[in-house]
Amino acid sequence: MNQVENMMDGNDTSEKQAFGNKSAIVTGASSGIGFAISRVLCELGYEVYGFGRNFDALCEEGIRQTGAEHPAGNCQERLEDGFGDLEKNSRQKTTELCFDGKGRFHKVQGDLLDTGWLCNQVREISRNSQLEVLVNAAGVGYYGLHEQLSVEQIQTLVRTNLEVPLILSNRLLRVLKQNRGYMINISSITAKQSSPHGCAYGAVKAGLTSFGESLFDEARKYGVKVTTIHPDMTDTNLYRDADITCSEEEGSFLLASEVADAVRYVLSQREGMVVPDITLRPQLHRIARKKKTREDT
Repeated sequence: MNQVENMMDGNDTSEKQAFGNKSAIVTGASSGIGFAISRVLCELGYEVYGFGRNFDALCEEGIRQTGAEHPAGNCQERLEDGFGDLEKNSRQKTTELCFDGKGRFHKVQGDLLDTGWLCNQVREISRNSQLEVLVNAAGVGYYGLHEQLSVEQIQTLVRTNLEVPLILSNRLLRVLKQNRGYMINISSITAKQSSPHGCAYGAVKAGLTSFGESLFDEARKYGVKVTTIHPDMTDTNLYRDADITCSEEEGSFLLASEVADAVRYVLSQREGMVVPDITLRPQLHRIARKKKTREDT
């Protein structure tokens, strides 16, 4: 089901006025790092179009993962007009989130691997807003011995983590050049090191890092800023299907909100100065094994 729905309305602030009516596209925006980045962009006054497969748990899971002390205030159901393809429909149900009374967030619900749908959505957004920022934050992770992965899992890894950013940048690069905009890719620390039990995941993230480096050299003369962020283990649901997870020990994992703060830093630099690469690591290197349940044995 194609859904682009308004989720956040707020009052203008001096910070918002500085950015004008510029917009941003964020993939993986329904939880984790993508949600935290969407929140920061809304605080900066951007009109944020957040892509995600399922926003049902946004109020609970997504907000919890940002690490914010004061997450969205009241979550309530209401009716909102749609956008783009949804203009053919009458009205759509949505959830309103209050993020300190700032910004506007539109959820775009669907399957990123449906290439035709994806291209149609971003075309409508770029036509109807001044797109300045593209954040490729959607990602999936499958871990284990490489021969234990299924063909479908490998295809999903490649398509979600690499193919989708390549397609989005291909479709939107002309607009980003016109607006002297930003492309921010959320890669992984595994792109920079050997990753046993995560060979395929590390490979596609390394591909994303390499792509960002080359694209910056290709597009920098047009004013496009390309940044790749490499977070280490972050407390999100990326490891939901893995036999490992973040340790509970203090200082052994990152928060999604800390990755989002890196995006804030990138966007705060003066025109003419670019941050092409950021690596974020916790103080401690700890990985916890999940306890096996009876269903696992």
